[in-house]
Amino acid sequence: MNDNEMPTAGTAPTRARGRPKQRPDSEERQRILAIACELFLDVGYGGTTMDAVASRCGISKKTLYRLFPAKTDLFKAMVADHRRTMLALPRAEDGLATAEALAAIFRLDIDESENRERLAFIRLALADADRYPEIGEAIALEGAQAALHLLADWLGEQQARGALRPFPPQAAARMLMDMVFSVLVKRYPGDSLLTSAQRTDHARRCIEVFLTGLAEQPAAA
Repeated sequence: MNDNEMPTAGTAPTRARGRPKQRPDSEERQRILAIACELFLDVGYGGTTMDAVASRCGISKKTLYRLFPAKTDLFKAMVADHRRTMLALPRAEDGLATAEALAAIFRLDIDESENRERLAFIRLALADADRYPEIGEAIALEGAQAALHLLADWLGEQQARGALRPFPPQAAARMLMDMVFSVLVKRYPGDSLLTSAQRTDHARRCIEVFLTGLAEQPAAA
């Protein structure tokens, strides 16, 4: 039957069968993580419940528990997702100079709004970690340790291609993360005097000092 033809008497129009197509699990997981993160920033870890997450996401608790069996699983996934906003690894080789590649890895070029959002999560998580041991475990396993391994792998690749001199990659990664994150994340008395631009500039200097220490030494005459 073409567009100009009408259904004959007694013939019901064809209807689509079945339920509307649902989102793939991977897409639904990301949507839930984004919404759960907003809730966490609003009410903290203690105030975030699976019931509240399901309600805000507009899904059944059965669906939520199928994708995240427990609140701790949800939070661990949130930490892993957030880790990518702090350290953009793994990454494809793009020919950038090592200093600029590291600036991109630590995402020093993001705008002020995005920077406030990524720091708000980690600062609230660290504050809640004293009261909830599972938060500290999630930050260690899915955040700090995973980031350390990824950065060590990247630094090892740079050493292998001759961009950096040989040095234990894990130790180098830990030093660099301590240097950069100490100004981006941690708070000290009076450090509110530093603007966002000054923090970013200081982080770039940390990278410069780090690379100077690991630069290939000229061969002896």
